[in-house]
Amino acid sequence: MKFSKAAAFALTLAGASAFAPVYKPAAKAVSTSSLNGIFYLDDVYVPTESPEDLPPGAIPAMTPPCEISEGQVRALFYLWNDALATGDSRIVAKRYSEDPLLLPTVSDVPRTDYDTIKDYFDNFLKLEPQGVILDGHITIGNGWARDAGIYEFTMGVDGSKVKARYTYVYVYENGQWKISHHHSSVMPEASNSAGPGTQVTEDQIRNLFYLWNDALDTLDSDVVAKRYSKEAVLLPTVSDTPRTDYDSIKDYFDNFLKLKPQGEILDSFVTVGDGWAKDVGIYEFTMGTTGDKVKARYSFVYVYEDGAWKIAHHHSSAMPEASKGGPKISEDECKNLFYLWNDALATLDPDAVARRYASNAVLLPTVSDIPRTDYDSIRAYFVDFLQKKPQGVILESYATCGEGWCKDVGIYEFTMGATGDKVKARYSYVYVYEGGEWKIAHHHSSVMPEALLAAASTPNGAETVEA
Repeated sequence: MKFSKAAAFALTLAGASAFAPVYKPAAKAVSTSSLNGIFYLDDVYVPTESPEDLPPGAIPAMTPPCEISEGQVRALFYLWNDALATGDSRIVAKRYSEDPLLLPTVSDVPRTDYDTIKDYFDNFLKLEPQGVILDGHITIGNGWARDAGIYEFTMGVDGSKVKARYTYVYVYENGQWKISHHHSSVMPEASNSAGPGTQVTEDQIRNLFYLWNDALDTLDSDVVAKRYSKEAVLLPTVSDTPRTDYDSIKDYFDNFLKLKPQGEILDSFVTVGDGWAKDVGIYEFTMGTTGDKVKARYSFVYVYEDGAWKIAHHHSSAMPEASKGGPKISEDECKNLFYLWNDALATLDPDAVARRYASNAVLLPTVSDIPRTDYDSIRAYFVDFLQKKPQGVILESYATCGEGWCKDVGIYEFTMGATGDKVKARYSYVYVYEGGEWKIAHHHSSVMPEALLAAASTPNGAETVEA
């Protein structure tokens, strides 16, 4: 289920404790709602149009389960939805029957008991989901009911909306209606996408930083490490060791969190794709233990994994003016640095190209999952790429300049001399002044979104930009 954040719909604890025999003392109400003339308090539905007529401290019994109405069945969904709103996975898991089956949207593992269902919602509830039924069809039997159709969730953490197909089978168990079977699946038209069913905005991607920042605020390295994807790469500001798994990322934050850091973004450039996004720029941290403020350059690459946006790549580096210093460069001069790199491509010499990169450079190619972080790995990449005889031009460029550093992001187009093919891609370069010349400290190249959408119809053998 690698759908959208929201696609994690498979979660569902809709077993609405809807029918209580005789009278039940009214505990503290979680919520009050009305739907189709049904009222409920504290998980118990009240079949009356006038809840003010109820005896003090008591809730009347519902009609026998075999006589449940379609409106009452539909209301069971909203009881489950109210359980989601509590943010407590235990409350949600208790909506399910003693012998449940949950088939979530974004998990390949069937959940068949309280513990596994709770585990699923531990993660899903972080999205702050709230749902509505858009289309539903109800069937009622003797002691059971089924509601199947389409629902839509709004994720409170970022405002994204996701549709999915659902099936609930409710059974009457121990005096309550519970969810016996819950199956949620991605909409067919969205199933070819690796990401959410609805396009996220640049602002939503930019705000993912603040989820990470909130995780820092907990001072719990486990919470922070869980913001990273399963195959994440973290290149920290003050460590020479790439962190490539949960344990090593957690280890880094064990120490960093001792500073009590809190950050804000000062300058940001976002690129959004289908199931992935990139945010590069400058952030500043205030260290709670000392009050010191530190600026750094950053790049986050996010991927949609298990129903949530996670950090797949995080590179943080000291500001050049704070470390090495260097000359001031104009925006036009910054943009022209691309052509030094392009001239190196024209030599067809991978060493000439690799020498254009700084000593601590990071290259994130378009079609490779492997970050290139040293001379040898960068050179190895261009051994293959140069066989295409690429030559590029910048079509659109946005430059930002500082003391001893500059950044250029935009769109470039390559003509492959070996085939004549032309390919556009998005790029970001961060240049630093090193050893008396400008070098590429960070280079990220990604396929154009429209090329992703057209991938299914692209002829075999078509070129894609890899640099």
